[in-house]
Amino acid sequence: MDNNKIEIRNVDKFYGRKQALYNINLTIEQGMFGLLGRNGAGKTTLMKTLATLHRKKSGNITVCGIPIEQAKEIRGITGYLPQDFSMYPTMTVEESLYYLGILSGMEKEECRKRAETLLNRVNLADARKKKVKALSGGMKRRLGIAQALLHNPKVLIVDEPTAGLDPEERIRFRNLLCEMAEERIVILSTHIVGDIEATCEDIAIMNEGRILWQGTVSKLLSEANGKVYTINADKKFLTQLKKDYIVTGMLVQNKYTTVRLVSDQPPKLQNATTAEPNVEDAYMYCLYKNGCGLSVQTEE
Repeated sequence: MDNNKIEIRNVDKFYGRKQALYNINLTIEQGMFGLLGRNGAGKTTLMKTLATLHRKKSGNITVCGIPIEQAKEIRGITGYLPQDFSMYPTMTVEESLYYLGILSGMEKEECRKRAETLLNRVNLADARKKKVKALSGGMKRRLGIAQALLHNPKVLIVDEPTAGLDPEERIRFRNLLCEMAEERIVILSTHIVGDIEATCEDIAIMNEGRILWQGTVSKLLSEANGKVYTINADKKFLTQLKKDYIVTGMLVQNKYTTVRLVSDQPPKLQNATTAEPNVEDAYMYCLYKNGCGLSVQTEE
């Protein structure tokens, strides 16, 4: 029995007749693990399945050695922060933590001590008397982390935690997650490449209910070596470039635009030069080579 690992083997999940997860195989070890994918890729379904909120159709999952079917035991060692986390708006920050702690069966004194520790750790001690409805988006997410950690879980699952946060709050939240990962498994599910790049070395890429790729960020970057190019293009050619290539970035200059693109073959374009891939390039290349419908770039 491995007490510091999540094993997912051949897992399928259906909503009625519609299949949402296809033969998922993942091994997640202690530390930060990133699950990256577009909206609708199936990330939330997988996270809810690991948190025992959804039942799998087939396959096997063990969380720290415990079969997923033992839902009560799994919930005892798992903290979950959903994308749509909310609390009673008229409660204060500390009241909401006490309430959740008592609901989960914690002793009153233990709950107070744990809440005090966590309020300091997530930098909400000065906001303890604030009502939940008065908190900023970032403060609410940090309260969400505190509630997920109340029972000191071995596994922390966070689903799209930085969506909608300003840059300062996003950085603060990512740093907090990294601290939490020093002593437990933390799974970060997100469509924001920057969150993965800043926090995770072990990642998986998901699309349409399937795992496309699993490994380290370093390995993902190495697979995109020699596949990323930059070109200085006249603005009148930009529309055609986006039709012909996977464009990952554009920097508008006075007379021209520097275009960053992904291509299996050297582009037949004047002044195209190879570039060092970043994580976003590598992610887009992974989607492209797996046939994920990226042949045309339409966003302005």
